[in-house]
Amino acid sequence: MRSLPDDLFTGLSGWLTARVAAWEEPCQRHALVMDFWDRSSDRQRAEGLTVANVGRVIPRSGVPGFVVLDAKGEEFAPATEYLLELTATDRSPQTVRTYALSLLRFLRFLWAVGVSWEQATSLEARDFVLWARQAEKFVGNRNVPQRRGSRNLVTGKRHLGMRYSPSTINHTTTVCKEFYAFQLRVGEGPIVNPFELRRGRSHAHHDPQREFAFVRRQPLRQREAHRMPRSIPDGKFNDLFRRLRSNRDRALVAFYVSSGARASELLGLTGDRVNVGDQLIGVYRKGGQLQWLPAAPDAFVWLRLYQLEGGVAGPDEPVWLTLRGEPRPLTYEAMRAVLRGCNDLLGSNWTLHDLRHTFAIRALEGGMGLHEVQELLGHQSLTTTTIYAVPHMEEVIEHYRTHLSSRTSPADDSSPAGQPYNPDELRVLWGNQ
Repeated sequence: MRSLPDDLFTGLSGWLTARVAAWEEPCQRHALVMDFWDRSSDRQRAEGLTVANVGRVIPRSGVPGFVVLDAKGEEFAPATEYLLELTATDRSPQTVRTYALSLLRFLRFLWAVGVSWEQATSLEARDFVLWARQAEKFVGNRNVPQRRGSRNLVTGKRHLGMRYSPSTINHTTTVCKEFYAFQLRVGEGPIVNPFELRRGRSHAHHDPQREFAFVRRQPLRQREAHRMPRSIPDGKFNDLFRRLRSNRDRALVAFYVSSGARASELLGLTGDRVNVGDQLIGVYRKGGQLQWLPAAPDAFVWLRLYQLEGGVAGPDEPVWLTLRGEPRPLTYEAMRAVLRGCNDLLGSNWTLHDLRHTFAIRALEGGMGLHEVQELLGHQSLTTTTIYAVPHMEEVIEHYRTHLSSRTSPADDSSPAGQPYNPDELRVLWGNQ
């Protein structure tokens, strides 16, 4: 039997030594076994937990995007790399900011329980959901929610509650799942995604002789109520329109309710995308595609009044500018503040997206086809547009009452069904009994 050369044994020994050293550090860093069982014994960690309102999300300087700051005010580098990839993938700034806030929400929880982000396991994911279901959410100083009834008496819509909604919890778990998936791709973080609770292809080893087990939701997913879009009634829309203080705001609301453009799409309008002659405006849809939308003549009248006050925007210049101080492009938060001021006067809780809902419902009630409304709204799927065709229960009740009131009384009914029976005929029918 031939003996193996010494240099081969030396190479294998060195390789094994390097592999053992490489595995010792991740096992210590992630505490794969002992730390898991130590945490699982603390089953009431989410109860009574106080999570501090620390950390911030700020815009980046230079490269567009956002930065997450930790409790010490220092940049959280893993989040920066993830947000930069989102920005490079052509996600909108509002989407990147929303992802950063959702990630910060989970990081605050980890800081409160004293677990580093790279040591998070599925137990931290579960405890975070349990905490978020009963914790009061962090809000800015300008948007402090009031403790009030569940529904607004003017609009009939639900108020923003003091706790995190199921959709917010689901969005946070989705963002964290993508964040840890990104870290795994670049070789950082835990070796297992804490939010990837269901691994592999669904029904990969299914027995063909058995029925499929239908799973309604992914693990940790919250049940979300199916919300129907609401339109603003004509009378209440007129009340809202009368509370607007400037021609700029009146023009914006008129374009929102007559074009169906999204809030960010209309705010990004420039001077070269306003066709007054054909009464069209050009907006960039999701994906960066330019689309021309028709708008009501009244909207162009209010636009002209606004231009007489501040001038006409040139090519590539923003149409909507601030009215105080140095003119700056009007932002989404600034337009929300305008609508919030009107809501305070009316006691309502209308949103900018309600104007888009109003356009869609008015268009369908006016006789436009679903495919035409889908094109104007910029929906990729017709299923998304069909939700506007479902009548509200208030409308069903109103139509039912109108139908009953329009029916004629039996005395005035000349049809055979409205005539009384002849007693003689009934006697013959029943055998002269």
